[in-house]
Parts: sequence; C-alpha cells; structure tokens
Amino acid sequence: MGFELIVDRWLHVLAGILWIGLLYYFNFVQGPALAKAKADGTAAGITTHVAPRALLWFRWAAVVTWVTGAVYLMRAPQLSFVDAFMLKGASATIGMGAWLGTIMIFNVWVLIWPNQKKVLGIVAATDEQKAKARKVAMLASRTNFVLSIPMLMCMAGAMHGVAL
Repeated sequence: MGFELIVDRWLHVLAGILWIGLLYYFNFVQGPALAKAKADGTAAGITTHVAPRALLWFRWAAVVTWVTGAVYLMRAPQLSFVDAFMLKGASATIGMGAWLGTIMIFNVWVLIWPNQKKVLGIVAATDEQKAKARKVAMLASRTNFVLSIPMLMCMAGAMHGVAL
C-alpha cells in the first residue's frame, strides 16, 4: 500500500471516529441533557455555545469521512469505487458500508443541519416550525445512529475479508 493510501485511510478513520463519536454524543449525551437543561432553565449555554460548535465539527467530519473513503475506493488496487457502489465482487461489503455512509451524510446535510439551524435560532423560525424541525432532526439523527452500526460492521468486515 502506497504512502498516499495509508494517509488517506488514516484520515478516513480519524474523521469517521469524530463523526460517529459526535453522532453518539448527540443521541446519548446532548439530547437527554438538553431536555433536563430546558427544565431547569440552563439550556442556553448548550444551545448557544456547545451545539453549534459540535454541529460544525459533526457535519465537516462527515464530509471528510465520505471524501476520504471515496478517494480510498478510487485508489486502492484491490477495490473499485464503481464496483463498491454497484455492490459487485470484492467491493460489495465495503460498498454496502459506503452506501450507508452516503445515506448518513445526506441526512446530516439535508435533514439534520437545516433543521438544527431552526431549532438553535441560527435562522428565523416560528415555534411551530421549530417543533417540526426538532422532530425531523431527531428522527434523522436516530436513523443515522441505527445505520452507523451496520455501516461500521461493513467497513471493518471488508478489511478483514468478510463478504456479504
């Protein structure tokens, strides 16, 4: 494996750890904590300082993870970007992980981020729009959490010779 592939793979893994780590943080820590913080009137610190910064890292870690994964599939001699996304041959297992990751990055940029901007007051929204946005963002985030498990299994399995 060439030096560029090694660097790309490490960047992919590190960005993926950041992305999925933040996903788990939002679902297991920040969400439940925010509900309690709203009840005692201390939510402003989370919604003003923590959530926007965490979402910045979250969405750009998703981009870096996806791009470095795509680059790896294009450069790795034993894999093929097209075969991966067509779920063909030796690239099928990692391709399934890549498809799940693609759905997840779509959810981040098309469902979670636009709706979180409304919830956090970054863009103007009525209380009704915020309530709907909160629900859509939460459901997309929960979906990503569920998809992350088979996605991680496909990514790890592909590197260890596990086929679909």
